[in-house]
Amino acid sequence: MQIKLIQLCALCLFLHSCLQNKTQVKGNLLAYEDLKVSVENQRLIFQKEYSEADEVDRNSIEEKAASYLLEKITTDFFNQWEGTEWDFNGTTRTPRKGKIACGYFITTLLSDVGFKIPRTKWAQQASEYYITRMTADVKRFSNQTPEYMKDYFLKQPDGLYIAGLDSHVGFVYKSGNEVTFTHASYYDPKIGVQTEELIGDNPFAKSAYRVVGRILDKEMVRKWILGESWSE
Repeated sequence: MQIKLIQLCALCLFLHSCLQNKTQVKGNLLAYEDLKVSVENQRLIFQKEYSEADEVDRNSIEEKAASYLLEKITTDFFNQWEGTEWDFNGTTRTPRKGKIACGYFITTLLSDVGFKIPRTKWAQQASEYYITRMTADVKRFSNQTPEYMKDYFLKQPDGLYIAGLDSHVGFVYKSGNEVTFTHASYYDPKIGVQTEELIGDNPFAKSAYRVVGRILDKEMVRKWILGESWSE
């Protein structure tokens, strides 16, 4: 009886271990595919509502879609990509599997959210190239301190920005009194994708030139809702 009990316990531990492993795979890889599918399904819902709405309601739908995208990108997508290793030639499409370059991190994430952008073409360009194609709200800064830049963002509306630097690019997220920089870091290649403060030992703080564009504006969100493509 005691031997059978020990065998039963061992079997339970084995099954629990298998279940844990399956859950971890689901959380890392399969969940990302599920996330993309769920966002695409929501986009189609917005698209249907948008096609049936008048101008006033369309404005409301655009605002809701912008809020939805901001929340999804800065939580679910950032969390999924965190810890993906950096490499100058990295082009992985799967978070934490393979490696990703800074430009490819930007264009891959936006593409996976559902923006029909030329992922590869844009990733291979200077960041200013695609920043100016996604938004008209672009500012350029030369030889400004990180403190100056943080103060600048604190005066801006909450939202998501792309910051192109001397030889790097990343997302800047401003929410209330917090401003963070999410990027595929060549400073810490093994850590790769991470979120940091603007002021510190990172490419944003060290850069002499910065071009900043606020994304998810009305036109960008409209194109996402309708599934329209950006030209190269």
